[in-house]
Amino acid sequence: MKAIGPDEREMVAAWRRRDAGYDGVFVLGVKTTGICCRPSCPSQPKREHLEFFHSLGEAVGAGYRPCKRCAPERANGQPPAWVAGLVARVTAAPDRRWSADELRAMDIPPERARRWFRQHHGMTFAAWARGLRLSQALASIRRGAPIDDVVLSHGFESHSGFRLAFQRAFGRSPGRARGADCLHVILIDTPLGPLLAAASDTAVCQLEFADRRGLERSYAEMRQRFDLPLVPGSNAVLDRLQGELAGYFCGTLRSFSVPAILRGTAFQQRTWRELQRIPAGTTLSYAEVARRIGSPSAVRAVARANATNRLYLLVPCHRVIAQDGSLSGYGGGVWRKRLLLQLERTGQIHGPMV
Repeated sequence: MKAIGPDEREMVAAWRRRDAGYDGVFVLGVKTTGICCRPSCPSQPKREHLEFFHSLGEAVGAGYRPCKRCAPERANGQPPAWVAGLVARVTAAPDRRWSADELRAMDIPPERARRWFRQHHGMTFAAWARGLRLSQALASIRRGAPIDDVVLSHGFESHSGFRLAFQRAFGRSPGRARGADCLHVILIDTPLGPLLAAASDTAVCQLEFADRRGLERSYAEMRQRFDLPLVPGSNAVLDRLQGELAGYFCGTLRSFSVPAILRGTAFQQRTWRELQRIPAGTTLSYAEVARRIGSPSAVRAVARANATNRLYLLVPCHRVIAQDGSLSGYGGGVWRKRLLLQLERTGQIHGPMV
């Protein structure tokens, strides 16, 4: 999949002015040191020593290690100030439609907003705002609010427009939505970058580190696996998940209790349940996991089940290592695997990032 992001000319211009608004949008690699940095890093390498990447994963894959001074792996955890302000405004007034002129009045070029939300949420800003309105409309309908009131209070100009948008999002008309379900999707800030989290009204369905290049693929997979519409915004399950993740990354929570849906084959589910029995801070080899689930010859199948896990941390696939003790692969990056184990063993994250 082709990376979505600014072209090299824009990245060079952002780097020259040390624009923190581009932190998390791209990273730059310094060929002479093997370090990759945020655009706003105070270091001053020469232009001819730089190459640019649309994600930290790309840079690490090219042999760079994250700069300890500016910590680019943490940049995605905090959105730029202009994004935080825009999200706060939309969340406070989800019934309002935000025009391109209004964005410009806030010194936000519409194309920049479109690009950022596409990179970090897998959809344009307009689609994100519309999804938020529809999500709240669905919640109002479930509470028994009359359809007429919902239309008027959620920024839709006509009944027909609302019904069409609702039908497209949820696959049914508003009048048949009292018992409808959907997946609420949010990005959760962590010290190791954002986690893409999705949950129904009863359980977490997906939780994985959100590499921007994989966002659209993750959304498509969720739609296919659960056959439910995806809408931005939190719910009670995601609120609980965020609280538990905060405790986990503070080093005070050792196991998760938030409900989660294990969606896979019988073998995959058996493997994932065994992973959930591995205590925090300890590891097992793939062979040991295979033995514990009663299939000692199925080491490769266990490895495949581990790789297809989409509930990071809740199903702790980072606690499975190679027979020789090496960390081997991890969907979130081996550098994250190392730091997660370090966090569980010491209660804090420190030391080299890769």
